[in-house]
Amino acid sequence: MSEDEHAKRGIDLERPNAARVYDYMIGGELNYAVDRMFADRILGVLPNARHMALVNRAWLRRAAKFAAEQGVRQFLDIGSGMPTVGHVHEVVQAVDATAHVVYVDNEPIAVAHSEIVLEDNDNAAMVQADAEYPDEVLEHPTTRAMLDFSEPVMVIMAAFVHFIPDSRDPAGLIGAYRDVLAPGSYLALSSGTWEGQGEESQRSVSLYEKSGTPLTLRSPDELRALVKGFEILPPGVVFTPEWRPDEPLEDPPELSGGLALVARKERG
Repeated sequence: MSEDEHAKRGIDLERPNAARVYDYMIGGELNYAVDRMFADRILGVLPNARHMALVNRAWLRRAAKFAAEQGVRQFLDIGSGMPTVGHVHEVVQAVDATAHVVYVDNEPIAVAHSEIVLEDNDNAAMVQADAEYPDEVLEHPTTRAMLDFSEPVMVIMAAFVHFIPDSRDPAGLIGAYRDVLAPGSYLALSSGTWEGQGEESQRSVSLYEKSGTPLTLRSPDELRALVKGFEILPPGVVFTPEWRPDEPLEDPPELSGGLALVARKERG
């Protein structure tokens, strides 16, 4: 792709992009040299970073499958990032091929490649939008065509909210999505945390700050405060590998560097 084409698509090759860095961490190929260089710097101060990304992705698949097994047939994946093996539509459509999935991201490469991956899938679609503006997502023609908010929906925010500082009101943002959901809907949320972490996490956060994409790591109590209006389901707010694991854990859960929860919108 030429420089002019990059510019037309809004792709900034001067700075690493969080979605592309994450893609590199989990072994994807939809990233650029600037992203790989930044990821390697993160790995230099936080050698466990790749493991963190992989276990977060595994949690996402478990959470999506859980909701599908509860009968949810609509999914809104906020900040979905790059299309990878085991994407949400693959997980939930293995339970029910009629399940609808809408992915949302503002990263042009993520959008372009997701559109290619979903080209032959009538029940999954990509929306290019800034998820911090809920109306932009919820009123998008694709969202309105794919999802019926009078029926349960799972909203997924995997490794998303830690890019939103308190000054930008993450609780209000989550509340805006909550308010349109029918009772019986779900929220799946994961976030980086300071809990159980060492100095390596502080050094990696400093690198993100210098990159122009600062991180806000949060405690379990801080995450609980963000999801008012939802009932957090067992096992509660836990390290990502501890959320309903498929197999016994081999590594200490705090090595995941992240917390996760799944919550249901309260009735009444």
